[in-house]
Amino acid sequence: MKRAIDIIGSVAGLLIVAILFVPLAIAIRLDSPGPIFYGQERHGLLGKPFRMYKFRSMVDGAEHLKSQVENEAEGLIFKNQQDPRITRVGRFLRKTSLDELPQFWNVLRGEMSLVGTRPPTPDEVAQYSEHHWQRLNVKPGITGEWQVNGRSMVKDFEEIVQLDLRYQALWTPFYDIVLIVRTIYVIFARVGAF
Repeated sequence: MKRAIDIIGSVAGLLIVAILFVPLAIAIRLDSPGPIFYGQERHGLLGKPFRMYKFRSMVDGAEHLKSQVENEAEGLIFKNQQDPRITRVGRFLRKTSLDELPQFWNVLRGEMSLVGTRPPTPDEVAQYSEHHWQRLNVKPGITGEWQVNGRSMVKDFEEIVQLDLRYQALWTPFYDIVLIVRTIYVIFARVGAF
């Protein structure tokens, strides 16, 4: 049931990507030189690595500049509300969650789900304690408890872990649909995005 919802949702999402691709690609390129898409290694179900895609919202080579930006989060995540690496168009893409649209390709490929846990980066996973690995017992999602309960405003990694474990405890196909509906509201209300 979950996989069927993922396939239907990802195909619909990729149709939206196809419609919006040209204007978004032009805006990204005019604002900042570099590729249209940004690919980053993440870890999925049971820690399996995969390449996650987004529309690029930062300057090209932003990873090399990360050490120059202050981390405002606690624990194994990195957040900075005024991150200077984010482009003008990128800030808009993030506030509207349009940067996330290419992840529908990851969902169609089976690497992610529409709803799940937040997909961690390799440097996060390298520092995991034993209880952190529980969040990788399900596929990561485009949306989930973290996204509908504050998104980027949640800056404590342990709180994100608790939200991910809450999702696993409450999961049903119906609960996925509830979180998808709540996500649509959060996106249009622009709650917690930067």
